[in-house]
Amino acid sequence: MPIVLHRINYISFRHFLRDCSRTFKTWKRVIMKDELMPPSRSDPIVKKLDNTLFNSVFTPELTSLLQLFKKYNYELKLAGGAVRDILMDIQPKDLDFATDATPDEMKNMFEKEDVRMINNKGEKHGTITARINDKENFEITTLRIDTHTNGRHAKVEFTKNWKLDALRRDLTINSMFLDFEGRVYDYFFGYDDLQKRKVAFVGNPSHRIKEDYLRILRYFRFYGRIAEQPDAHDEQIILAIKENINGLEGTSGERIWSEWSKILSGNYAKELTLKMLECGFARYAGLPEKLNIENFESVYDATRKNSIILQPITLLALLLKNEDEVFEVHNRLKFSAYERDLALFILRYWEDKPSTDLLKFYKRILIHYKGKVSNVRSHICELLKCKQHFSLAEDIEKIVIPRFPITGYMLEKYIKRRTMMGIVIKELKNIWLDKNFEITADELLQEVPRIVSELEDND
Repeated sequence: MPIVLHRINYISFRHFLRDCSRTFKTWKRVIMKDELMPPSRSDPIVKKLDNTLFNSVFTPELTSLLQLFKKYNYELKLAGGAVRDILMDIQPKDLDFATDATPDEMKNMFEKEDVRMINNKGEKHGTITARINDKENFEITTLRIDTHTNGRHAKVEFTKNWKLDALRRDLTINSMFLDFEGRVYDYFFGYDDLQKRKVAFVGNPSHRIKEDYLRILRYFRFYGRIAEQPDAHDEQIILAIKENINGLEGTSGERIWSEWSKILSGNYAKELTLKMLECGFARYAGLPEKLNIENFESVYDATRKNSIILQPITLLALLLKNEDEVFEVHNRLKFSAYERDLALFILRYWEDKPSTDLLKFYKRILIHYKGKVSNVRSHICELLKCKQHFSLAEDIEKIVIPRFPITGYMLEKYIKRRTMMGIVIKELKNIWLDKNFEITADELLQEVPRIVSELEDND
């Protein structure tokens, strides 16, 4: 007997099949095992640090941890982004640690020394989290190589070789290590690239991307953080991105939006987004075929010229034409409720060109809009910044709206039909606004019979 699917059910079923194909995507042997070792330093030590920023990472808890690893003859070094930030004179937000000790060796060591271990979810990937002095947590990951990947996740094998661990990392600037004597270890010229403000993959760009397609967006994110020119990309990297952009189809929308929102928050947000679109990014982010590029560019340029920074979701909304497109993109990228509502608000009110007093127009939206007042105020200010009403946005931010003096309970004796309640309240709020919020509850209640009579006459 044939199965007939309702259109909505069919669409859901199709999405289910698509998600299944993502979930069960074939694990492939990592190309890194097959490629030639890229050019590397014979002596990886490139610099010795001894400055205030480096010394600031030494808390009493870190000192205790270092003593413990030294006691058991294991190496422990800072890895990745923390090293990059310290070399750029930036205080690192997170410290990632790498070690040649295996997870079992770390566990045995910590158990012998009565060190508490927490959050064992990372253990299968080689990460042990130790809590020292019941005060500070340290995530410590065993050196590893990737053996298989499905383009999103990797199966790993532990190693004692620091160079091989560096090779599995995405970008050269993220592949350095720093020991606690201040020595910087750089196998693949990440230090040189950092000095030149160059963003490059470790080894073959296409191979690194195939190991995790999200590295496409990480490339653009770090380009915005590191590069000194908005469009000085290595064409071989851009070609590799274009050839592999379809791999983002199997990447979760949440991860895509997490990276893209950081790109939109950073330097060259306009230029990098346009370059991503040139590479074919749009369809994998759920964006429509025809984008409002002109609007996106003009608003971005105008706000940056005035040192105004828009929220990432605002910049994305400027690429769209209507609320339906917001929902389509939201279906793919899974915005937060606040982000979704802000995007909808901007598209809903974008074409409005009120002929009346602008401040009063937006006050009216503020008192009528359903939802948290703080959110609505933020939405209005963001819209006004887009429209280059910068001083008006500042005024809206400062406005204090008093509590509306009328409640539904106070209106019950005047209104017989409950369906009229919302309409009456709306009319009363308009009167309240026209009187600059200075009319009393009793004065407002005197208006109710007239409003009800007019509504009944119009039925």
